Amino acid sequence: MSYEIEIGRGKRARRAYSFDDIAVVPSRRTRDPQDVSVSWQIDAYHVETPVMAAPMDSVMSPETAILLGKLGGIGVLDLEGLWTRYEDPTPLLAEIAELPASQATARMQEVYAEPIKTELITERLAQIRAADVTVAGKLSPQRTQELWRTVVEAGVDLFVIRGSTVSAEHVSSIAEPLNLKRFIYELDVPVIVGGCATYTAALHLMRTGAAGVLVGFGGGAAHTTRQALGIHAPMATALADVSAARRDYMDESGGRYVHVIADGGVGRSGDLVKAVACGADAVMLGAALARAEEAPGGGWHWGSEAHHPSLPRGERAKVGTVGSMEQILHGPATQPDGTLNLVGALRRTMATAGYSDVKEFQRVEVVIAPYMPD
Repeated sequence: MSYEIEIGRGKRARRAYSFDDIAVVPSRRTRDPQDVSVSWQIDAYHVETPVMAAPMDSVMSPETAILLGKLGGIGVLDLEGLWTRYEDPTPLLAEIAELPASQATARMQEVYAEPIKTELITERLAQIRAADVTVAGKLSPQRTQELWRTVVEAGVDLFVIRGSTVSAEHVSSIAEPLNLKRFIYELDVPVIVGGCATYTAALHLMRTGAAGVLVGFGGGAAHTTRQALGIHAPMATALADVSAARRDYMDESGGRYVHVIADGGVGRSGDLVKAVACGADAVMLGAALARAEEAPGGGWHWGSEAHHPSLPRGERAKVGTVGSMEQILHGPATQPDGTLNLVGALRRTMATAGYSDVKEFQRVEVVIAPYMPD
């Protein structure tokens, strides 16, 4: 049942909810946290924690992708970022962190105008593979046809196609669009694709054969998409809608399960808990991991939208540093604000609510309980 609100005589809208609008309700059973499993499996890859790192230069370098892999997650390297444009981007990362706010966007546009070098794609992915962790790389839909062969030949385990909005039915009058269904069918590598935020868009992406769907527009601390484009996806509703598409696609396909990955708005441990409660199998973390001591951004956070050459819809945001990446994921926490021990918090909430694994916890009761965070 869907309830719509009248905005005016000519327009009605459905009420949508963010993570701040809902809360998890424990049931009659509780468990010990050590009896809870937070692992998940996508395609052939068993992962100890339901965490992927967002492919952002402020979050992921080859070194931090390796570190996250050893900590039980999956690091996704941006194959259109500084690490594939420059042999040594560390001086530029330091410069971006020091820029005054008035110059940050313009200078990033200049820095990211450097062409992508295919040999660096190969080199960076080989470095991650040599560390014996899951290798994941991201391209935008616009670059996929140009660079996919280089990425596959370099040996990725998971191919991520990520944009602000990705559809299975892109229409263009000036160029032949990427045919996702044909591309995924012919590619011998599992593909995760997104973002999307509606039942229909997600269902169409699932029908392309994708192994996973990213929900949201990567939005969070560093995005201005709502201000620049008027686009916003309250994540609790988006995940619930896409989870319904997954259920219906399972019936339609005879049991094929497509993983739902929350991408955006998961800044603290409570958001991670609520994302799973609304149907996510895993989350893609940006700002939460940009706060790590090892993060390349040095306490600053930005995505590819922040340096778009003609219409930036993101910004360099100060997120600070709260601890090591291990502390952020597994603790121990020294602050009570949900920035540390994210996986431990998920495990404890699942135990408190009486659920033993992530898929079970997707059935937990939630209530609408809006509050305004500090």
